[in-house]
Amino acid sequence: MAPTNRSPFRRTLALLASVAILAQAGVSEVAFAQTAPEATAPGVAAPAPAAPPAPATPQQTPPIQGVVPNNGPASVADLAEGLLDAVVNISTSQNVKDDEGVGPAPRAPDGSPFQEFFNDFFNKQQGSKGPNHNVSSLGSGFVIDPTGYIVTNNHVIEGADDIEVNFANGSKLKAKLIGTDTKTDLSVLKVEPKAPLKAVKFGDSSEMRIGDWVMAIGNPFGFGGSVTVGIISGRGRNINAGPYDNFIQTDAAINKGNSGGPLFNMKGEVIGINTAIISPSGGSIGIGFSVPSELASGVVEQLRQFGETRRGWLGVRIQPVTDDIADSLGLDTAKGALVAGVIKGGPVDDGSIKAGDVILKFDGKTVNEMRDLPRVVAESTVGKEVDVVVLRDGKEQTVKVKLGRLEDSDQAASGGGAPDGSQDDGVITPDPDENNDMDEPDTGDQAQPLPGAPAPDQHQGQVSPDAATPKNVLGLSLSLLSPETRKAFGIAESVDGVVVTEVAPGSASAEKGLKPGDVIVEVAQEFMKSPDAVAAKVKSLKQEGRRNAQLMIASANGDLRFVAVPME
Repeated sequence: MAPTNRSPFRRTLALLASVAILAQAGVSEVAFAQTAPEATAPGVAAPAPAAPPAPATPQQTPPIQGVVPNNGPASVADLAEGLLDAVVNISTSQNVKDDEGVGPAPRAPDGSPFQEFFNDFFNKQQGSKGPNHNVSSLGSGFVIDPTGYIVTNNHVIEGADDIEVNFANGSKLKAKLIGTDTKTDLSVLKVEPKAPLKAVKFGDSSEMRIGDWVMAIGNPFGFGGSVTVGIISGRGRNINAGPYDNFIQTDAAINKGNSGGPLFNMKGEVIGINTAIISPSGGSIGIGFSVPSELASGVVEQLRQFGETRRGWLGVRIQPVTDDIADSLGLDTAKGALVAGVIKGGPVDDGSIKAGDVILKFDGKTVNEMRDLPRVVAESTVGKEVDVVVLRDGKEQTVKVKLGRLEDSDQAASGGGAPDGSQDDGVITPDPDENNDMDEPDTGDQAQPLPGAPAPDQHQGQVSPDAATPKNVLGLSLSLLSPETRKAFGIAESVDGVVVTEVAPGSASAEKGLKPGDVIVEVAQEFMKSPDAVAAKVKSLKQEGRRNAQLMIASANGDLRFVAVPME
């Protein structure tokens, strides 16, 4: 083919046109990143320029609008301006005795030539102090009612003898403590203003999603009226701060002094109360935590009305459902809360809920994991009759339960044999210092013989009772409970079942924390009367294709727990 020749003029014109097209595309792309393009009617093409455009000056660039997602709020100035007056600084003072936390005054060595002057100096220093001195602290809060109700953190005002609220306009008012809740770290204060105050309202934190923009206002390091902006980084965080941990995590800067301040959504509603940060240095590293409004609003309302909380109480001890336990129960996945015991005199002591049940739903709310149950129970109304869905004998059942009041349950909880005597969460959860998943070795002293009882053999604390020959199952030597074994292991008369007299080292049972003196009460929710019954039930489970045997284990004093032991 013959080469094609083009005139220099035509090549130059083509190059100029290409440059113009590229220049136009470049200008459009920069504007696109800064602002959104102007919308064009569907099917209508934008007119092309008749000639290559000259570079536009800022005054000539038209405002561009469009549908590109926002890169965050352009400004929160208008939003903040309407909220700043409702956020307050809280200062407290506390009288502390000078001898609290202070060691003895230094003394010069006896015989020193400076001893007289040294002692005189420190005696005068101590004499000039007086009996007490004030300790001050700063925090944040926000007004929820124009009549003067203010919300803050309990740790901001805890132990304070004097509470003063500082407003954005510079005015100050003395505050009275209306009520406090240590479990959620919330308190409600009351001031007496001469005129109605600017107030904010709670929003619904359950509607917030990870990535939503939020704004925090508070008093960090004493700099009142500080505004920071960020996003929701996580939801449902458990930082082991209390029994109802369900924190919102945010990267909005939160520092010391922000405690008790509000976390707003972009509607100006309070969706969280800033409470804690993770910080090796003491300053913000972008990991802050807020109590969600879905939890806080109910607590605040109770504190306003009654000066205290009135939480629902179920009266059960629970433990997590591990993968092994789920398999032993026939559950597809590990979910729910496993009932390890029922508190005597509690709301479900009538047999409506039994040890070994797995609570899957409570009052229509799904219990995905153990820590969900205490929260939903506590948020329920005292005296309310609720439907509880449980897994029992491999089948789901719905039972009706009338809730008691947690704050009235002190005596019942302690009488129920909770490991720590606590009643923090509407249900009784295992002591975190004990086996949290109930599958780790227990190094406690529950199985130790009672004072004065004969000491067991020194070989791993094992005994060979005369009542029956031990039966070996799952690496366990089992025997009937007898007066001799009860005395040797200090097992209470109220405990019944089959006693473990020996555990094979390295066995699956040993790895799961079983030890001599434990009592097998049930296997797969069936009561065990003898070692032969345990062996027969384990054999039956193997024939059914089960990989784990679920054991209800009683400690020497009667505390119950469930352990899933592999049957390989």
